[in-house]
Amino acid sequence: MKKLIGLFLALVMLAGCASALADDPITLTYAEVNPIEGTIVGELATAFKTKVEELSGGSIVIDIQASGVLGSEDQILDNLLGGGNVTDICRISAFALSQYGCSKATLLSLPYVFADRNHFWNFANSDLAKEFLNEPQTIGLPLTGLCYGEEGFRHFFFKNEVTDINSLKGLKIRVSSDPIMTGLVSGLGASATTVPFTELYSALQTGVVDAAEQPTANYKSNAFQEVAPYFMMDGHTLGAVQLVITDAAKAKLTDEQYAWIQEAATYASGVCRQVSEAKEAEVLEALKAEGVTVIEVADKTPWVEAVSSVEAISSAIAAEQDAYDQIISMK
Repeated sequence: MKKLIGLFLALVMLAGCASALADDPITLTYAEVNPIEGTIVGELATAFKTKVEELSGGSIVIDIQASGVLGSEDQILDNLLGGGNVTDICRISAFALSQYGCSKATLLSLPYVFADRNHFWNFANSDLAKEFLNEPQTIGLPLTGLCYGEEGFRHFFFKNEVTDINSLKGLKIRVSSDPIMTGLVSGLGASATTVPFTELYSALQTGVVDAAEQPTANYKSNAFQEVAPYFMMDGHTLGAVQLVITDAAKAKLTDEQYAWIQEAATYASGVCRQVSEAKEAEVLEALKAEGVTVIEVADKTPWVEAVSSVEAISSAIAAEQDAYDQIISMK
């Protein structure tokens, strides 16, 4: 009898342990290069985290690692695509995967492709956008896009006073390692200089570069106005972003849990749309109050003409002409 009781108690304990293990939450690490506070991408990350944890009842926890602590976008993607398991989900520039063979993604980095925010969101909520998000899977990359967002139009900022497009000639302007951005800067008569984002502040401070470009909110949240107080609003590219999840992270989830991830991504995308324009306007006013010189660009025609013959841009369009035409038609 005692043996039976002992066996029963042992089984109860094992069942309890199994239940405790089953109840342990799945933690997914979310990488963000920018700070959470004061940024549009921070709002996107927070909305995603909140909704995932709400829908899953806490069975999935999103651990946001922000401010570049896990590296630059390129470093994070290199790790993910090289089989690293440091990150499960990351927020990247929408065109970051172009250097890994995603030709559709390249279209989202083209200068002056989106006329305004509504034009971008017409695309982001379309069936065409779903094709773009799934592009990594179609070419064999272990990633899937979850949703699009945006952080406002990207603008140039400078250490020294500038007045117009002619002021860019000969300047060293920081860009990411992307042929479209390199071509854009070269087309404007400047010298494209690749510097990791995490080193950009010091590069501006020490004169390694004369200028750089970022969306308005990121410019302020990274305190670039302290070392480059001239902000030229040319709006060359919309700061389109996307969330991507690794195949390894998806494998940790049940179908129901992955559906929650997808629902949360859709929700976060909507939040991003709601806050982006208002946040950008708020930040711009704060920058002006701090003494930043804001240079408006009323006529973008010279800018468009300057980059129209850039080979990387024309080649990107030719490679995905049908998709490009569809995007343009969504104005």
